[in-house]
Order: sequence, then structure tokens, then C-alpha cells
Amino acid sequence: MKQLLPIACAAGDAIMAIYRRGSAEVRHKVDASPVTEADLAAHRVLATHLPYLLSGCPVVSEEDSSSLVYRRNAERFWLIDPLDGTKEFIARNGEFTVNIALIEEGRCTLGVVYAPAIDALYWGGAGLGAFRCMGGQTDAIKVEAAIAGRACRVVASKSHLNEATQVLIDRMGVVSLVQAGSSLKFCRVAEGEADIYPRLAPTCEWDTAAAQAVLEGAGGVVVDLQGVPLQYGKPDVLNPSFIATRDTSLIPS
Repeated sequence: MKQLLPIACAAGDAIMAIYRRGSAEVRHKVDASPVTEADLAAHRVLATHLPYLLSGCPVVSEEDSSSLVYRRNAERFWLIDPLDGTKEFIARNGEFTVNIALIEEGRCTLGVVYAPAIDALYWGGAGLGAFRCMGGQTDAIKVEAAIAGRACRVVASKSHLNEATQVLIDRMGVVSLVQAGSSLKFCRVAEGEADIYPRLAPTCEWDTAAAQAVLEGAGGVVVDLQGVPLQYGKPDVLNPSFIATRDTSLIPS
């Protein structure tokens, strides 16, 4: 981890160099999702340095379609989203992240989430605990216990709150909404600032793996609508609908 965190920060530095410039070239992929030169700059940093950490451990990146073959052919691989929240980057709201996860036999065993614009660094994994470094101060984080009488704090996506997700939120009764972008939505639950994050809209494995590891390290869970933890290296890179929460009892039946 001492070697991994500086790599995440270096990718964040590459993003911020372009962010501070005030403009970035934006293109669109085949699926119409945006990609910027900052996505590619961060990808180059991660793809260059991660292979040296674990011998024979390939890097699977959203920004390298040729790397996707390793999702199915390697028991262990790095899974990265060099810039998660490209729409947030373009909107210049600061809520974008670098996501790095280690996948072993279908599970995200550790993850790093770095939000360079707000200098917030998160890392952890199941059995490893979870941690946050902000302003040079590092603290252990964990999900918050229930407080009687407090409305359930639901994380809502700034860019992807669709009708199906809204219907599920409505079934929870009285709630208070917590806004966040990118994988910071998971981190809000992990650090005790929210209780649940439902996502009934498409995501890919690289969108969730790193932050799932952080949340699991903090005592939370990320499960599909059947209550099964999200798995990685599946035949399809798309995730099922899922709910990230401090406690599965909060999920409406």
C-alpha cells in the first residue's frame, strides 16, 4: 500500500495539471460516454507503474480495450478507472476520482479511491480496514451505526438518478438526500456521512471495484438486488443493479 498510494496520487496530479488549465479536449466513445485527455493522462501513469508492484499481475483499464481480455484469463489483476466521473470533471465540480482495485478470484480485495480536486484519499479492503487521508491527516473510517429518529441518508447520483432508482428511494419512506459524484458516493457511506447508495442504472466493473473494497473495509456491503456481493471478471463487464449500504436491513423488501 505504501507503493500504491503514491501511484494513485501521481495519476491525480496528471489529471489536475489539465484541470487547472481550464479546458480539456473532449471526445466520445462508441457508447457515447465522454473521454478527455485527462482520462488518458491518468491511464498512462497507472499503466506504467502498476505492473511493477505485483509480478505477473496485468492491468485492466477502462481506457485500454485490449486489456479487457485479462478480466477473463487472469485470476488476479489490477482493475482501474483512471478518471471516474468524467462528466464531473467536464462540469468542473471537483467530484471525480482515480480508482484502483486489486481483483483476486472474482473479489475486490483492496481498493484506492483518490479525489485529487479535494485532496481526499481513501483506501481499504475486507479484513484490512478502511482509511481516509485529507489535509495530511490520516484516520481510520467506518460506517456509522443507526441513530434513533434520524432519517435514512441516501446518496443520490448527480449525473445518473434515474426513475427506477427514484422509485426504490421512495419506498424507503422519509429520507434525506446526500449528493455526490463518481465513486465518492460509496465513500460517503464508508466514512459515515450516508447510510445507503442504491444504483439501478448501468455501471461497469471499473466504476465500482475500488470503492466497494473501501466500503467493505469500513464495515459496509455492496450487493445486487438478490443480496449477492458484486463479483468481478464476469463474462459481461456491466454490473447488475446494486445497493451499497452500511446495513442490508436498510434495503426495502
